[in-house]
Amino acid sequence: MTSDNTSFAYERLGMLIGGRWIYDAERRGEVLDPATGQVIGHLPHATDADLAEAVASAQRAFEKWKDRSPLERGQILRRFADLARKHADEIGRSMTRDQGKPLAEAIGEIRFAADHADWHAEEARRIYGRVIPSRDPRVQQLVVREPVGVCIAFTPWNFPFSQALRKVVAALASGCTIILKGPAESPSSTVAIARLMQESGLPDGCLNIVWGSSTHISETLLSSPEVKKISFTGSVEVGKLLASLAGRHMKRSTMELGGHAPVIVYDDADIDAAAEALAAQKIRNAGQVCISPTRFYVQAKAYDRFVARFAEKVAETKVGNGFDDGVQMGPLCHARRVTAMESFVQDAREQGAEIVAGGTRIGNAGYFYAPTVVAGGTDALRLMNEEPFGPIAVATPFGDFDEVIRRANSLPFGLASYVFTGSSSRAQNTARALAAGMVSINHFGLALPETPFGGINDSGYGSEGGEETFDGYLSTKFVTRFDAVPA
Repeated sequence: MTSDNTSFAYERLGMLIGGRWIYDAERRGEVLDPATGQVIGHLPHATDADLAEAVASAQRAFEKWKDRSPLERGQILRRFADLARKHADEIGRSMTRDQGKPLAEAIGEIRFAADHADWHAEEARRIYGRVIPSRDPRVQQLVVREPVGVCIAFTPWNFPFSQALRKVVAALASGCTIILKGPAESPSSTVAIARLMQESGLPDGCLNIVWGSSTHISETLLSSPEVKKISFTGSVEVGKLLASLAGRHMKRSTMELGGHAPVIVYDDADIDAAAEALAAQKIRNAGQVCISPTRFYVQAKAYDRFVARFAEKVAETKVGNGFDDGVQMGPLCHARRVTAMESFVQDAREQGAEIVAGGTRIGNAGYFYAPTVVAGGTDALRLMNEEPFGPIAVATPFGDFDEVIRRANSLPFGLASYVFTGSSSRAQNTARALAAGMVSINHFGLALPETPFGGINDSGYGSEGGEETFDGYLSTKFVTRFDAVPA
C-alpha cells in the first residue's frame, strides 16, 4: 500500500522575528519536492530591515534570558522535547516532503533530536565556575562562565531538524539568544522548531528565524557588534569563508564542516557482519551525511569477500518516494546531487574502476540515484579525494597497517572514521593513528547528545554535544578580590 503524501498540510513557511511571524515578503524562494521536482511552498526572504530587527530583538531578549536560571531554561527545553515527540509524525511528513528521506527516518530524526533538548536542559545546570586557591589569605580568586550574547547559526538540509536543534538548544541552555538561518531546500523543520519553542514558553526574541541569501545574511549579521558568535554546519569551502569573516570581526565560531570518512576493515573482522552493517549505514539519508562511510580500505585477504557481500546488500536497497511503504532510501535532496553522482561515476569508469552496484540515475522524475559501489581503481580517483555526499562508496584493498594509515590520513579532512577488527590491539593502535575528530570501532556510535561531535583540520573545529557543547557559547571571567581583613 502506498501512503498518500497529499493528505496533510505542508508546514506554512515564514520568518520569526521578535516573536512575530512574517509570511509575506518582496522576494520569495521556491521549495521543491525532491521526489517529484514540483513546487510545494514559497519561502519569504529577509530584508536588511528584517535582519536589523532580528539582531535588536535577540539583544533585547538576551538582557533578560542570560539571568534566567539554568533550571528555568531547562524546563522550557524539556517542554519542547515533549512536544517534538508528540508532533514527530506530523513534522516528519513535512520533512519527507521537502527533504526526501523515508518517513520512518524523518520521524526517527525528530525523536532522536528531542533527546538533545532533554540532555542540554539537564547539562545546563552543570555549567560550573571554580575557586582558585590564592597565595594570600586576604585574596579571593573566582572563575565564572557567562553566556557570550547573541549568536547566529547556519544549518544544512541533510538533517534539517536535528542539525538546527543542536545549535539552538546549546545556545539557549547556555543563556545566549540565537538567530537561525536554516536550509532553504528543506525549511519546514526549522519553522516547526520555532513554533514548538514558542509553544514551550520561550520568550520572544530568544529564537529568531530568517531566510534569504546566506552570503548576505552572514555578512550583515557578522558585521553587527551585538552578534558575538557564529555556528555553521556545511561545506569546507563555505566554512572557510565564514571563519575568515568571523575572524575579521573577532567573532567566536564553531565550524562543523565536510568529511570523507575512511573505513578500515581488517581481515580478522567479522566480514559479513561488517559488510551488512556498513551497507545499511551507507544508504542512510541517501549517503547525504557528513559522517557517512565513504572510502573503504579492506585488507587484501578479505577484500573480494567484503566487496561481494557489501555490493549485494547495497543492490537490495528499495529506492523510492519516502512516503511509500518499505522504501529504504529516498531521492537526493536536489538535482545538483544527481549531477555530482553521475560525474563521480564517469570519472571512476574512465580511470578503470569497476562499478559493481548501481551507477545510474533512476527514472525521469525527481532526484533518484541508485546506491552505488565502486571497486578498484587508484587513489587518484575523484571518489578517493572528494566527498561524494551521496549514495556512493568506493572500496580498495590494502596490505598492512602502515599503508592503510598513510592512505586514510592522506586527505585534509578529519571528521569521522570507522574501524572493523577482531583485535583489541589493532583497534587501539588504529584509533590512535587516525587523524580524525571521531573514531568508531565495530559499530556506529557517533552523534549522541552526551558525546562530543566535531572534526579537525579541514573538517572544522569546536564540538557539539558532550560537555564541550557549551564551550563556544560561554566566556570565561576571572574575578579576584582583596579583603584587608581576612574572613
